[in-house]
Amino acid sequence: MRTTTVDVPVGDGVADAYLVRPDGDGPFPPVLLFMDAFGLRPRLAEMAGRIAAEGYVVLVPNLFHRFGRAPLVDLSGLADAERRGALFGQLNPMIGALTPDLVAGDTAAYLDFLAAQPGVAAGPAAITGYCMGGTNALRAIEAHPDRIAAVASFHGGRIVTDAPDSPHLAVGAVTGELYFGHADNDQSMTAEQIATLEKALDAAGVTYRSEVYTGAHHGYTMADTPIYDEAATERHWTALFDLLDRTIGRLAARRM
Repeated sequence: MRTTTVDVPVGDGVADAYLVRPDGDGPFPPVLLFMDAFGLRPRLAEMAGRIAAEGYVVLVPNLFHRFGRAPLVDLSGLADAERRGALFGQLNPMIGALTPDLVAGDTAAYLDFLAAQPGVAAGPAAITGYCMGGTNALRAIEAHPDRIAAVASFHGGRIVTDAPDSPHLAVGAVTGELYFGHADNDQSMTAEQIATLEKALDAAGVTYRSEVYTGAHHGYTMADTPIYDEAATERHWTALFDLLDRTIGRLAARRM
């Protein structure tokens, strides 16, 4: 595999990103990995490498690029719960600045960049998103249903809110397939909110799976934090590769 740092042109600047390619010439299906709030770092490069090893070209953009290049905060305290919590004082304004319109425009730029890379297969992409990345991945497929075949959201938060632009209110635009791997006892996505999301998906006729990972906490895939749950993470990989293979990958190609 080959991992490089690239600059992706967006409407008002550039987004730094990891680009991870499998060995060989391809063509390989395209995947976006939408980061959690802590941003680009070795753990996300490692996760992108795991996906690339299965035969996908993976782009991991810095969703906070308008605030600067990654890292935007001191990540040396991720293993410490108190210091990790304090980081959100810096991160929350960045999270809040990602409006649906900005996510839609940036996603188009990321998809264009991926499609222009040598060895990338023509056709729709997929997105896997983590924490706030899962929420914005849902916004992305709502904005670009013709360009995104599938989205997987893992421990996504605030997918259901009282705001008029809550992500769950726009699922009627989705024509692809969705997967949700919810964390257990997650205050950013409670059992009541999960039920509301599923009701909206059912009403819209969206193809989806929604599962609660019992005992796994919010952020369970992030091995650089104490919240990491190895069993839940392995379950997430199984679910993710099942979705990718069926929608944009090897099994999907065989049906064409």
